[in-house]
Amino acid sequence: MAPGFSASIRHLLGPAAGLILVWSALPASAADCGSMPTAGIDWSQCNKKNLMLEGNDFQGANLADADLTLTNLSGTNLTGANFEKATLVRAWFTNAQAAKANFAKIEAYRSGFDGVVADGASFVGAELQRANFHAAKLSGANFEKAELGRANFKEAVLTGAKFSLANLSRADFTTAQFEGPLAFDGAFMFLTRINGLDLSAATGLEQAQVDLTCGDSNTKLPAGLSTPKSWPCDSD
Repeated sequence: MAPGFSASIRHLLGPAAGLILVWSALPASAADCGSMPTAGIDWSQCNKKNLMLEGNDFQGANLADADLTLTNLSGTNLTGANFEKATLVRAWFTNAQAAKANFAKIEAYRSGFDGVVADGASFVGAELQRANFHAAKLSGANFEKAELGRANFKEAVLTGAKFSLANLSRADFTTAQFEGPLAFDGAFMFLTRINGLDLSAATGLEQAQVDLTCGDSNTKLPAGLSTPKSWPCDSD
């Protein structure tokens, strides 16, 4: 707004002009941190730590940059919800429905995603050290550039998942289930457990990566890659 026009408005309306100008500067919709959970709610940047929210409907909700440390979201409907940059340290998502949810750049150390249905979800750039994805359904999920040190993917369904440039140090993929290729381009795989996996269709795997992993005689590698002499690794 031009300075001259603003001054004219203040002159004509007096003290009320200031109120009008402040009101017009407010965002069209602000986070409603005090509202009860409901589909589509805006809890962005809200403090929701240490709450019991299991079974609620957060479909399409905006929880970007919210703090849900130690909060229980087990059994919730998170389909299409946006958690980008949220703090989810030691939060629970057990058996939640989170297809196509956005978990990009979250902080979720030691969080429980066991049994979560998160097909097509984005975990790009997420901090997920020691996170538990046991028996999770993650077909088409994107973990590009995610920190997944010591993450547990046992019995998880990973068909079409992407781990490009991810830190998979000591992550456990034992008994993971998938068909077709998994993407490991540029992934760091120090002591990553791939025992018994058929990775013959995996993309992006190089010998230098494989040499750092922990596999066994049942692990199948892409053509041109050889079994490291260090296999099988000692138990951790």
